[in-house]
Amino acid sequence: MKYASEDLIHEHKGILEGIDILESMIEEINKGKSVDHSDLEEIVKFFRLFADKCHHGKEEKSLFPEMIKSGISSENSPIEQMFKEHELGREYISSMTSALGNKKLNPDFVQAGKDYIELIRSHILKEDTILFPMGDKQIPGDKQSELLENFEKFEQEVMGEGIHEELHSLLGKLKNKY
Repeated sequence: MKYASEDLIHEHKGILEGIDILESMIEEINKGKSVDHSDLEEIVKFFRLFADKCHHGKEEKSLFPEMIKSGISSENSPIEQMFKEHELGREYISSMTSALGNKKLNPDFVQAGKDYIELIRSHILKEDTILFPMGDKQIPGDKQSELLENFEKFEQEVMGEGIHEELHSLLGKLKNKY
């Protein structure tokens, strides 16, 4: 049986690759080197679309509700904490976006980027080692299959055809550059 969490853990690898790229970009900025403004916009776009809209959307719309239905508490729990961290991540993405305004790099970008990096690395570790194993134990096999189908539908409806591939191609381009 394939667990729905396996799909999300696979996506975490892409998100962490994006985090490594953002960290390299910030290191370049801190060294006083020039980083292409459009590359900064593109990495923020990756986090907004792939990490938040697609990945967190699957968790919030499908996985977490199913975990709650299967008996995992939604209050004072890892699920509640993940929702809070998703919101905090959105705030950091918004701060990075604002700091990139008018084609001029605002120093706030670096701080929001560092905060986002720290949050996401910790967040993924908690999901992979605590929350997802809880869900794997609680959610029955037929519901796991249903979740995987829901993930696929969600991706098609929310992201659209080819966007996932386009974002992963972007990561490859930025990884080679940074």
